[in-house]
Amino acid sequence: MSPVLAGVLQLLALVVALGLAYRPLGDYMAGVYSSKKHLRVEKWIYRAIGANPDTEMRWPAYLRGVLAFSAVSVLFLYLLQRLQGSLPGSLGFSSIDPDQAFNTAASFVANTNWQSYYGEQAMGHVVQTGGLAVQNFVSASVGIAVAVALVRGFARSRTGELGNFWSDLVRGTIRILLPIAVIAALVLVACGAIQNFSGIHGVGQFMGGSQQWNGGAVASQEAIKELGTNGGGYFNANSAHPFENPNGLSNLLEIFLILVIPFSLTRTFGRMVGSLKQGYAILAAMGIIWLGFTALMMWTEFAHHGPAFDIAGGAMEGKETRFGVGGSSIFAVATTLTSTGAVNSFHSSFTGLGGGIAMLGMQLGEIAPGGTGSGLYGMLIMAIIAVFIAGLMVGRTPEYLGKKIGTREIKLAACYILITPALVLCFTAAAMALPTPAHSMTNSGAHGFSEILYAYTSGANNNGSAFAGLNADTQWFNTTIGLAMLLGRFLPMVFVLALAGSLAEQRPVPATVGTLGTHKPLFSGLLVGTIMIVTGLTYFPALALGPLAEGLAS
Repeated sequence: MSPVLAGVLQLLALVVALGLAYRPLGDYMAGVYSSKKHLRVEKWIYRAIGANPDTEMRWPAYLRGVLAFSAVSVLFLYLLQRLQGSLPGSLGFSSIDPDQAFNTAASFVANTNWQSYYGEQAMGHVVQTGGLAVQNFVSASVGIAVAVALVRGFARSRTGELGNFWSDLVRGTIRILLPIAVIAALVLVACGAIQNFSGIHGVGQFMGGSQQWNGGAVASQEAIKELGTNGGGYFNANSAHPFENPNGLSNLLEIFLILVIPFSLTRTFGRMVGSLKQGYAILAAMGIIWLGFTALMMWTEFAHHGPAFDIAGGAMEGKETRFGVGGSSIFAVATTLTSTGAVNSFHSSFTGLGGGIAMLGMQLGEIAPGGTGSGLYGMLIMAIIAVFIAGLMVGRTPEYLGKKIGTREIKLAACYILITPALVLCFTAAAMALPTPAHSMTNSGAHGFSEILYAYTSGANNNGSAFAGLNADTQWFNTTIGLAMLLGRFLPMVFVLALAGSLAEQRPVPATVGTLGTHKPLFSGLLVGTIMIVTGLTYFPALALGPLAEGLAS
């Protein structure tokens, strides 16, 4: 079987699996967030934290819950790392330095999971399981909760109430993420991923030196790492490591886990607003971008440019032979079009245009299908922008799902789409202008610039993957990327929840013959065009200096 055919068959199998899961999972999640009943274990949690799950919240109260919970999580994870040397199960590792502890705490709470450290050489079992794995669950649940709050803003009228943050957080964790992660972890163990709490083992002599490896609860963390679109790996090699991703079947399962909740949330959206067709329209836009990017990535990486490429069957540098070009390309697109950041190959070793595709996927705002929750609310913001542009074309007040998109709504949407590019471009410019950060670049020229642009793109968009050519474990990068991750995660949530509150307060507007049909293919096409144009106008100059220049020169 040719490598190209193998890659195409993997893609088809993935599409079928996602299609089979779409309806039941989407309907189930809609039921979870619409139910008035509480499970017994949930009631215990509410009593422990002193929350009343039946109290409805307006958007400022909902936002305060998001920010307060996340701030406590950052502090807890920071202290856990700083105290690691005094904790049991540390495997002899010392406490983490302050700048790296801040960066890691911000990273995992922001659902970014950027790692400037070697996991197997820095973090013990307590930090890995009691700190990082816990944040993999709750940070993903926070994202889904904010998305559900925005959906309620569209579904409700003449009320500013968006639900209860604590109820949404607990339900997302207990009823959705935890059961799926348990099943996925068992499958990964069956595939060969490790799951233990063993210490550090010596493997004997290897090329004149000794080798060591340590065990850990890898399969369980790998499952939620992908399912929650987190990305932080137990080992530095991440999902290229055989303990995390043993074979082609586990590789396909991990890609499925990355995509299944973000895609299925469009069904949840359609169910909660009372129109499944609206969900299909959003799904179509996500699917077009995802399939388009996957096809482009496979084309650039399979394209032969000389004898070495012909013999290898594509650009195999930096890729695992277990997965090949096809499996690596599908994984790379899935992880950069979502806020996952897991890698089973090294993006710095992709072709110039291939690295640019991965970077552009993040710069879209990671909305196709995006992260757990963040992808849906990001796409709905872009839908509002698309409706506004369509309204300008025909000279009428734009409407979406029966809600008028007025001055307040469009200002909030504009702030949402501007904040992340501002963080990316400003931090990149500062790093390139100052003398010290440039010393961390492994390469010079266009590829060196791409390393820094990719780092801040990954951080501010809460992705977490790295170009693998930048030494980011410095005070400058730990601090600035940490700030980019926190600001890139929580500032957009402010605008999302404010928009949700504004929409929930409106009276529904009846549809007329002049109302744009946002459930039709025309709107899906308009939405895709809007996303590509907005992103292109924002990032094209920076991309021209990096991956485009490198790709055209090769």
